[in-house]
Amino acid sequence: MSEAALKPPITGVVIAKNEGDRIGRCVASLAPLCFEVIVMDSQSDDDTVAIAEAAGARVVQQAWLGFAAQKNAVIALAQTPWVLLLDSDEWLADGADDAIRKTFADGRVEQADVWNLLRRTHYLGTALNHGGWGKEKVARLFRNDLRYKPASVHEALDLTGKRVATLDARIEHDTARSDDEYASKLQRYAALWAQQRHAQGRRASAIAAPLHAAAYWLKNYVLRGGFLDGGTAARYHALHAGYVYAKYRKLCELTR
Repeated sequence: MSEAALKPPITGVVIAKNEGDRIGRCVASLAPLCFEVIVMDSQSDDDTVAIAEAAGARVVQQAWLGFAAQKNAVIALAQTPWVLLLDSDEWLADGADDAIRKTFADGRVEQADVWNLLRRTHYLGTALNHGGWGKEKVARLFRNDLRYKPASVHEALDLTGKRVATLDARIEHDTARSDDEYASKLQRYAALWAQQRHAQGRRASAIAAPLHAAAYWLKNYVLRGGFLDGGTAARYHALHAGYVYAKYRKLCELTR
C-alpha cells in the first residue's frame, strides 16, 4: 500500500507571498499527515516557491484576491473530503499529527464539520502560554465545502448550521519577524478593520478607543496572566492594546 493511501483524507492548504524564511517549516509539518499540500503563491519574488516544493507542496500561482477570497481559492483546489489550513507563519506542533490521525482512525472526525485546533503564539522568541494566546481556538480542520465569509481582515469561516468541536492538537504561530514589522502590520489591520466595520454600519464614540484598549490590557495581560510569560510578552500585549486603540480611533474618525 502506498504512503499516500495510508494518510487521512486531508489536503493541507496554505497561502503565501515572500515567505521563503517560513514556508518550509509550515509545509514540512503538513506533508507527513496530508494526502496533498497545496501552497497558493501570490507571485513571490523570493525563494518561497522552491522551498515549498522542496518540502513537498504543490505550488499554484494566483494574484492576490484578499485574505478571505485567496483562502477560498486554495480550498477549492482540494480533492479530499477534509482540509487543514495553516498560515505560512504557523506549523503543527509535535504530537498534533498523531492526534489528528487518531481522530480519523477511530471515526470521531465525523462527529463535527469543523474542528478547532489550539494555537500558541510566539513573539520574537517568547512563547505566550498565558494571556489568551496559549490555547487560542482556531477553526482549521474542516470539510472541503466550507468557505470564508467576505472580509478585509480577520476572516472567518461561515459556520452557519455547522457542527464545531475542539481537538487537542496544537498549532504553533511565530507571529513576527521584527518588532517594527509587527507594529506596522497591526496598524494596517486597524485601518482595514475600521473600514470594514464602518461599511457594516458600526459606529464608535471618542471614548471607545481608550476603554477598549484598557479592557484588553486588564483582561489579557493582568487577569489572564500575560505577565507570567516574561520576555517580550509585555511588548506584545502593549502592541495589541495599541492596536485595539487604533482600530476604534479610526472607526471614530470615520463615524465623524
